[in-house]
Amino acid sequence: MTTFVDRVVLHLQAGDGGHGCVSIHREKFKPFGGPDGGNGGHGGSVSLVVDPQVHTLLDFHFRPHVKAENGRGGAGSNRDGGNGADLVLKVPDGTVVQTSDGTVLADMVGAGTTFEVARGGRGGRGNASLANSRRKAPGFAELGEPGEQLDVVLELKSVADVGLVGFPSAGKSSLISVISAAKPKIADYPFTTLVPNLGVVRLDNHTFTVADVPGLIPGAATGKGLGLEFLRHIERCAVLVHVIDTATLEPGRDPLADIDTIEAELAEYGGLADRPRLVALNKVDVPDGRDLAEIVRPDLEARGLRVFEVSAATREGLKEFMYAMAELVAQSRAATPPAEPTRIVIRPKAVDDAGFTIEAEDDGSYTVRGVRPQRWVRQTNFDNDEAVGYLADRLARLGVEDQLAKAGAQPGDLVRIGEREFDWQPTLYAGAEFVPGARGRDVRLEEKSTRASAAERLAARKARRQRPADEVAVVSGEVEPASGEVGPASSEVAAASGEVGPASDDGDDAK
Repeated sequence: MTTFVDRVVLHLQAGDGGHGCVSIHREKFKPFGGPDGGNGGHGGSVSLVVDPQVHTLLDFHFRPHVKAENGRGGAGSNRDGGNGADLVLKVPDGTVVQTSDGTVLADMVGAGTTFEVARGGRGGRGNASLANSRRKAPGFAELGEPGEQLDVVLELKSVADVGLVGFPSAGKSSLISVISAAKPKIADYPFTTLVPNLGVVRLDNHTFTVADVPGLIPGAATGKGLGLEFLRHIERCAVLVHVIDTATLEPGRDPLADIDTIEAELAEYGGLADRPRLVALNKVDVPDGRDLAEIVRPDLEARGLRVFEVSAATREGLKEFMYAMAELVAQSRAATPPAEPTRIVIRPKAVDDAGFTIEAEDDGSYTVRGVRPQRWVRQTNFDNDEAVGYLADRLARLGVEDQLAKAGAQPGDLVRIGEREFDWQPTLYAGAEFVPGARGRDVRLEEKSTRASAAERLAARKARRQRPADEVAVVSGEVEPASGEVGPASSEVAAASGEVGPASDDGDDAK
């Protein structure tokens, strides 16, 4: 079984942020010492880094599910939770990171190149961090933000200077075994090479890498044989070498036809027309192979190709062939502009950027999109009315309610923010005049009850006990009561003087 894997699908899960803590400081003689809930820790992120010691994606083939560490929750006494550890995955040089639909996220070339593919969630703030001059003791805390979760496809495109292409059993593996220290599998049957082989060639002051690509056959660019799986490994090659078998016994095969077939497959794959070519007529140690090489050499040179007659068995012609490859590699490197250091680009926010957008859907609902509104919704505990009221205040300060009204939203319309749906009820933001109620509650979200509250009942009792102003005047003698009318105050005066007694049930005079 081969141990080379050049394409895997990774299921990534960054760490979730820890929840903030709701805590009130309590100790002897300090029954209410203020909020002291700590913040939650941030979740760990998942990053990829190029390691020169890694040459295959085999590890991810057996362990495709990757998850970073979660952040820990906050605690009382202002203790913040610990951050989750970041997860760093080592990948080979030349790894391309892309989404499931083929969108390229990063092309990782060069040792040490790092790419953060999944960011960990933010930790929620505790009630100590949420306290302010108006809300002195919040009865809620923010929830930890979930970490990013996505599937990515990793494809390995070998980084080599020279790519050897040709039909199966043309001698590519034999050539790379004698010009470098690579030891690929060599046998006398087609498709012996099932995986690309890389070899490092050192010649005088020149050092370059050579890739042995598995044999190509007609239709390789459309998925026939092994070509489609490994044609991507020559995309980064600066020089292409046609290795031609001059001693083949297959009928209908000749060097010119082999080169035309391979060139047709390269053209169909695309993107390789500008690479310089060399031709290595291999196996000239065989008498028939030498005769055929001498016959086709003028025709190949007429096409503008540099031709070398070589033999991997006797090493004939290899020195001139290696110098020619080194020369083309040096020309390619000289023509390549030097790599510039990474520039930090600062993009200020646009003047008219509100931080969110509102889209009217066909079903009459409205969708609010934006980094901050969606993060605030994810961090809100909807089982706590005070937390919901705090979210409403933040959205109002951001201008979401004003923009919904301008977009034509009516009370009761469905509004989506992230994964949450709301029935929009426009409310007047209280601002500095808002005074929070009991912890964990928000009076603006409470439904009005028909039963009078305790404060209302107390005020009613006080009102009943207070005498009207006219009765107080009659008792003091400033005003005489109207004839025929005896109010409560005048009855008390008459009773005190003995003129009027309490009425009896049977109509007799009071004694």
